Order: sequence, then structure tokens, then C-alpha cells
Amino acid sequence: MPNVKSAKKRVKTSSARRIRNRAFQSTLKTFVKKAFSSKNPEEAGALLGQALSIIDKSTGKGVIHKNTAARLKARLAARVNRLST
Repeated sequence: MPNVKSAKKRVKTSSARRIRNRAFQSTLKTFVKKAFSSKNPEEAGALLGQALSIIDKSTGKGVIHKNTAARLKARLAARVNRLST
């Protein structure tokens, strides 16, 4: 148990952030999986836009690292481009 006032606050804030981050990560994984598993080029393009938006939002909130976001976005875009050709 924390004894110092600032340590008590850190326990509260870290647990709140953990819950928020887990929710964002879950949403992120869901959209990325949907975009990867799509076989239809038109549907994949629409899902790509949604996935890229979620990736950018989670990067801005510090849920994932910017290099991880860049890697995910590149892989998704390459996958959609392969479908359309």
C-alpha cells in the first residue's frame, strides 16, 4: 500500500489509464483484424480508413508507440493494395 499522497494518486491514475488503454487496444485489434481478413477490395478500402483512424488516435493518446503505428499502417496499406491489383 502506498503511504505517500502522490503514490496514492499514482495508483488511481495508473489504474484508470490501464482501463482506458485496454479498451483502446481492444478496439484497435478488432479493426486491424477486420481490415486484414477482408477479401473484397472495396470493403477492405473502407475498413482501411477506419483502422488507420483508430491507429492514429491510439498513437496520439500514447496507447501504442509511433513506430508500431507506422508498421501497422504500412502492412495494412500493402495488404489492401495487393487485393486491388
